[in-house]
Amino acid sequence: MFKKVPHTYVIVFSLIVIAAIATWFVPGGEYVPAGEVPEDGSAPGVVFERVESQPQTWQVFSALFEGFEKQSGIIVFILMIGGAFWILNDSKAIDIGILSFLNFTRKLDKYKAIRVIGANNLIIVMIMLMFSVFGAVFGMSEETIAFVVILVPLAISMGYDSIMGVAMVFVAAGLGFAGAVLNPFTIGIAQGLAGLPLFSGFEYRLFCWVVINIVGISFVLWYGTRIKKDPARSPVYEEDHHWRHEISENSTAINHPTYKASWVVYFLILTALILFSVQWPSTTLKIGGGEGITGWFLPALTGLFAIVGFSALRKSSPAFVLVILGFTILFLIIGVMGFGWYIMEIATLFFAMGILSGIAMNNSADRITHLFLEGAKDIMSAALIVGLAGGIIVILENGKIVHTILHAMAGGMKDLGNIASVNVMYVIQTLINIIIPSGSAKAALTMPIMAPFSDLIGLSRQATVMAFQFGDGFTNLITPTSGVLIGVLGVARIPYVKWAKWIGPLITILIILGFLLLIPTVTMNLNGF
Repeated sequence: MFKKVPHTYVIVFSLIVIAAIATWFVPGGEYVPAGEVPEDGSAPGVVFERVESQPQTWQVFSALFEGFEKQSGIIVFILMIGGAFWILNDSKAIDIGILSFLNFTRKLDKYKAIRVIGANNLIIVMIMLMFSVFGAVFGMSEETIAFVVILVPLAISMGYDSIMGVAMVFVAAGLGFAGAVLNPFTIGIAQGLAGLPLFSGFEYRLFCWVVINIVGISFVLWYGTRIKKDPARSPVYEEDHHWRHEISENSTAINHPTYKASWVVYFLILTALILFSVQWPSTTLKIGGGEGITGWFLPALTGLFAIVGFSALRKSSPAFVLVILGFTILFLIIGVMGFGWYIMEIATLFFAMGILSGIAMNNSADRITHLFLEGAKDIMSAALIVGLAGGIIVILENGKIVHTILHAMAGGMKDLGNIASVNVMYVIQTLINIIIPSGSAKAALTMPIMAPFSDLIGLSRQATVMAFQFGDGFTNLITPTSGVLIGVLGVARIPYVKWAKWIGPLITILIILGFLLLIPTVTMNLNGF
């Protein structure tokens, strides 16, 4: 049904070559500060200067090394996740959890109201809303890679495909990221550089988040309904053979005892959590850049683990391993929102989860090491692609053409009305996101240019930030320079071309929606605008 598509390696390397060719024809240039930071705290002015171009030739090969260096954090993160989950999967805990979850959903169908809506639809919406909130509040991005390993098997077990599994976590987080309400890494930085009160314009931004999620989740549900009726219609039906084979192999129920080693792990974790609770009895979970919510979160989770872990150990060791996984996710949320964790801390958390799961299943050190290496080897392809994607950005930066492209785009906004100007800014931010997928880096590069320019043309700086927000968010779901996207697809074993064909219609809808949602920012008297 589907034509053979180029390997993702071929696509990414081709883009590196195209970027190198562009450095021969696009003049070099860079923006430099025009003066000191104004007293009112607004963005300093910048001026564009021509610099000597740096055409790239043999550098396409050195860019591969620099790309791996640039994306080293995500690469190591992927390898750690792969190894840790391979250890955990060996316990059959996830399979047991999925079977229990599916049995629970079947019981929900006895309620007429849920039967009309569809238990699966309800579950998909709840999962997507949860990850969308994470994307909107603390910019969940790299963290989605870890959840793909869980949700792809779940989606296939529910009768869907790997695309649905990725959609439930990665697309959902992307919708939240695009409709960012309190994301400090995008909205916080952009508003700070534009001299605006932090997270001002909250009300309209929240409205946009709701609209974006209604559209995005509806699209995913529509696709899921089609695949549920005929799984063979899935564009990744052949690729999903790996997951179906793995699920069928693990579908046989295995009665594990509760090993003594599991009790040792239980008391070891409980002791560590008690010590952490004594050290940090009170934790402030910062939602966006506000004061946050302060509470006894660590002591509460410690007490909950003591009860739930003990109950699980009375059943079996795999049940206890499932508890370890659940609390790993809870502590991930606490760590990110309360302690500012990033890739290194998250990778460490999952690594500890894998090791402790292996010990709890009474595995020897050699067995745990073997499982970890097998998992890292299995996911190595995804890690390599992330490094290759980083090479595209390296070529563009070393060729000194990123700022030239931005300058040429900004010049197209002269003598336009407010509606046209804000939408041109939106287009510029969307196109730049293909070159610079990092929201923080793009805010630092573009807002010092766009904010003063918006003053000159009589455009609200808040509208300029909204144009940045939408332009930064939607194309994250498709841009091949995004290490996170490439990592997610690698873990899910989805070819990039097939993903692009699937997500393309949704991206088109969202981009058009972005144009429409920007119009009120310049035509209506909105709070904060």
